Order: sequence, then structure tokens, then C-alpha cells
Amino acid sequence: MSKRNTPQRRHAILALLNEQGEVSVDALSRHFETSEVTIRKDLAALEKNGLLLRRYGGAVSLPQELIGESIQPVSPIKQAIARAAVACIREHARIIIDSGTTTAAMIPQLGRTHGLVVMTNSLNVANALRELEHEPVLLMTGGTWDPHSESFQGQVAEQVLRSYDFDQLFIGADGIDLERGTTTFNELLGLSRVMAEVAREVIVMVESDKVGRRIPNLELPWSGIHTLITDDRLDPEARDSIQARGVRLICAAIENNLEN
Repeated sequence: MSKRNTPQRRHAILALLNEQGEVSVDALSRHFETSEVTIRKDLAALEKNGLLLRRYGGAVSLPQELIGESIQPVSPIKQAIARAAVACIREHARIIIDSGTTTAAMIPQLGRTHGLVVMTNSLNVANALRELEHEPVLLMTGGTWDPHSESFQGQVAEQVLRSYDFDQLFIGADGIDLERGTTTFNELLGLSRVMAEVAREVIVMVESDKVGRRIPNLELPWSGIHTLITDDRLDPEARDSIQARGVRLICAAIENNLEN
């Protein structure tokens, strides 16, 4: 089976697992005529989606008591915003992806973009990137782990970022203050601002219901934002206000029944 048929191969892996109760990386590699590295990525992706449990050298079916537990899918709104963001990326680009659920929604679609270099401060983003067929060059900021934001922060991370330059930064926000810019509940603002400093284009990804939400902590002022990607539910007055500040505004169309 071709490496390009990733969804079909993963579906077939689950079918084999349902029949046998246990599968090995070696046997799957021979069965699908692909590398063990690819099979391990398949198993990691399936485990992340709650469909199996990995064990040394392979995987086993989920225990019966875990089957049926709810898995939170990526919402159609986040998927639409993520698709619009990925469409802004050129091949061989050097990008930063900040921590957050909206920015992480980009990852499954990045496998079609070749030659990427991706810096992140998020372990979740890093792990998801490693599952891609066309795995980008991955850079981590390092630094001090912040459990609140589930990301690395601090001076070490800032120093690492300043050692590079990037084409684009993709960053989320807890709120959009139409007068000031992006706002956040997190008081650790330094790294976000350094990310914006070292990127030629700052792209904010945020759902429209966060536009107009005023939170005390200003993260990025409008003067430091080039593009804002949101969904097509955005109020017309808010659209006019954002565009009046010279920010490129992309309102992604929400579709139902999107593929994750």
C-alpha cells in the first residue's frame, strides 16, 4: 500500500487489531510494505485519537472499559481557521507555531507542505509534527515548563528564538480587543512578543466569538499584527474595525462534516 494512502493504511491497521487483539510493528511493516518508522507514526496517531494502546514493539486493543469514552474532536470552526492558515504557508518556509488548540489544528494539514522548518514551544505540537508523513525539521525553544499554558517559557526560550529568523508566526489569543490588540489570561507575555519580533509576518488565529473580548493582559498590539484569521461569523462592524487598522483579515468559511 502506498505511503500516500495513510488514512486507508491506518484503517486497515485497526481492522487487523480488531481481528487479532494485538499487532507488532515488524509484522505491520511487512504486511503494508512500508518502513517501521511509518508504522510507529501510524500507531502513535491512532493512540492519540484513542483508538488503541501502544506497547513495546506494537499495539493492543483498548481495554473494554475504555471503549466508548468520549474523544473531543477538533471543531469545524477550528478546522476552517486552520485550513486558511495552512494556505498561507509556502513550501520551504520557516515558521513558528505557538501553543494552543487552534494553532495545533494546523498540524494534520502540514504534511502536504514540503521542506518546512517549524519552531514551537509546545510538546503537543512537537509530538503531532513527528507523526506527519513529510515530517518537517523540528526546533524546540526549550526553557521553563509552564503548566498553565502547557508550553515552555522564560529567558532561555527567548534566547533560543532570537538565534533564528522566521517567515511566519502562527499564534492564538484568549481575546481580541478591537482597540488594543490580542489579549490573554496568561501573565507570561515575554515569549509571545519575542516570537513576533523574530517573524516577518505575524498571523493571529482566533474564533470570532473571542473578538471583542477584553482581557487585562495585552499580548500583541495591532501594530505588531499583519494577518488575523477567524471564521465567517465575525460581526461586520468588527471586520471594518480590524481592517481599518491595516490588518489583513481572512474570514474562513465553516463547513460541516470536515475530515479531521
